[in-house]
Amino acid sequence: MDVSQPSNGIASTLSSGGVALGLLDNTYSPTTVEFCGDLGLDFVWLDLEHGGPDPWDAGELEALLRAGERTGIDLLVRLPDTDPTLVRKALDCGVRTVFLPRVETADEVRTAVEAARFRYDGGPGKRGLGAPRARRWGLADDYVETEDRETLVGTTIETAAAVENLDEILAVPELGFVFVGPLDLSVSLGHPGELDHPDVREAVETVRSAAVEAGVPVGGLGFGMDDVNQKVDDGYQLLHLGSTTGALQQSVEGWLDAYEGER
Repeated sequence: MDVSQPSNGIASTLSSGGVALGLLDNTYSPTTVEFCGDLGLDFVWLDLEHGGPDPWDAGELEALLRAGERTGIDLLVRLPDTDPTLVRKALDCGVRTVFLPRVETADEVRTAVEAARFRYDGGPGKRGLGAPRARRWGLADDYVETEDRETLVGTTIETAAAVENLDEILAVPELGFVFVGPLDLSVSLGHPGELDHPDVREAVETVRSAAVEAGVPVGGLGFGMDDVNQKVDDGYQLLHLGSTTGALQQSVEGWLDAYEGER
């Protein structure tokens, strides 16, 4: 008995030159993930670096994955570390798109990408061949070929060192995308929170332009829809529209502002 595996919508969109739009779910709720699929978003971003469940806890991660599978929405999972063992663990749980935090060298990125592949850069990869959930416990058809085709590993560029080593990082074989992290970049450059500081803006533009020139998809944060639309015009292909709590805040504050009675 063979079980077919779903395709990775994010990977398909990026490879075709399209744009994937998503929401950061900082409630880490399967209900929210499922609902986002019904709303028509392309992905839900689960940031396991700054919050959420322990990525080593397969049960919690699998519940979020099942919610996404229920409505056909992809999960974009940022891991808290570049440890190749953690990359393999997330993928074996069924995650298809992971991205790495706070990388500084091409070697770090290559090690993580290699850990996600059965075959890599013309030779053997370093992903383990077992029968986990990703393989449907041994029932999946063409598991090796499908996983190597559908798995996407990207990295955040969010430190001054990563910007300095950008050309080498972009040259890592089979790198899926780079994601610009302006907030941590502002800290690394000595201007915490000053996203409009010339040094921060210059670093962000350096990453964007180099990625576009290298043919590596670039992702980033959207600060309002005018900014999202401008970023699409500038070549961004993976964009966060906002967060669960941000959307809730906007709605609740609007209701309270419109309320005409006494409180």
